[in-house]
Amino acid sequence: MHPLNPLTLTFYKYHTFHLPSMKILITGGAGFVGSSLAIALKTNYPEYQVYALDNLKRRGSELNISRLKKAGVEFVHGDIRNKEDFDAIPAVDTVIEASAEPSVLAGLDGTPDYLINTNLVGTVNCLNYALKHKAGFIFLSTSRVYPIKTIETLNFVEEETRFALSDEQPVPGVSSKGIGEDFPLNGARSLYGTTKLASELIIQEYNEFYNLKTVINRCGVITGPWQMGKVDQGVMVLWIAKHYFEQQLGYFGYGGTGKQIRDMLHVADLYNLIDWQLHNLDKVNGEILNAGGGLQSSASLQELTKICQEVTGKTIPIKVVPENRTADIRLYVTDNTKVTALTGWEPKIGIRQIVEEITAWLGENEADLAPILK
Repeated sequence: MHPLNPLTLTFYKYHTFHLPSMKILITGGAGFVGSSLAIALKTNYPEYQVYALDNLKRRGSELNISRLKKAGVEFVHGDIRNKEDFDAIPAVDTVIEASAEPSVLAGLDGTPDYLINTNLVGTVNCLNYALKHKAGFIFLSTSRVYPIKTIETLNFVEEETRFALSDEQPVPGVSSKGIGEDFPLNGARSLYGTTKLASELIIQEYNEFYNLKTVINRCGVITGPWQMGKVDQGVMVLWIAKHYFEQQLGYFGYGGTGKQIRDMLHVADLYNLIDWQLHNLDKVNGEILNAGGGLQSSASLQELTKICQEVTGKTIPIKVVPENRTADIRLYVTDNTKVTALTGWEPKIGIRQIVEEITAWLGENEADLAPILK
């Protein structure tokens, strides 16, 4: 397996589209998700013009510029907070809004300006650019729009290696399969989640009153090679990297058992969904769709540790901190029922393959990645 271009290796082609050349703007285009989508689109549709707009604020994003250029993607250094930065970009057919300050802890220290200006004002600038050119609008939102306290009151069972959702629940929109789109939205969810939900509401207004074609994807944990993982965002890459570089980790909260569970969506699986939406936007126009790895691609920290040990061949110390951390949740699993029914899409890549690909990528790019991930 060659880790440098994982999307071409794990790309499952459900469909072949024969359309005239499209022009696509991807915001956050040098970030993990944005660059992965841009490179995959340009690889699979060489005749398309793909622009990647990014302010390069996140550490490690600069490593993606050469990858984008090599793939034939046109990089534009700009910031979605500045509406003037869109003036340098020609008209496009579709905007894929993948930019964000993605940390769930962002702004909680009393400095929310960058978060709000990027995740909310920036989205409005993207919408106005799309409206100006009558472009379609694909928005990457987050499962963090769902309120923390409501998730924390869900019924669960404690299994040997994980917490798991029960079928009988105190609120609608949740079952043992995961959380669906009709989960209640009342309550606090983090400033990050709130900026994304506020963006969703504005997008719906543009869809209804300006006739802008839109689709909103509420993604769970997205992961894969080229993600610069941190504690508060990109936890799977962080977990694998700490094993690879033989450093310490910790089970934080919920008794320190490591039974917290998340589903993991490989960015190549996300690409397949975006690819379908890009070419079938009329069929999902105005929709809000949960999109995640689902129960079949979920793992607790305890289970992820075991897989990391097996794949990397390394065992590292893991400290136990029983106390919960701010804005943490016990479990989140995506119920993909709606998106699968509408599009036929479902994720194909499981946890072990994800760990194997990220480990191979770390080995191939160790010199560049060690200063960032070590």
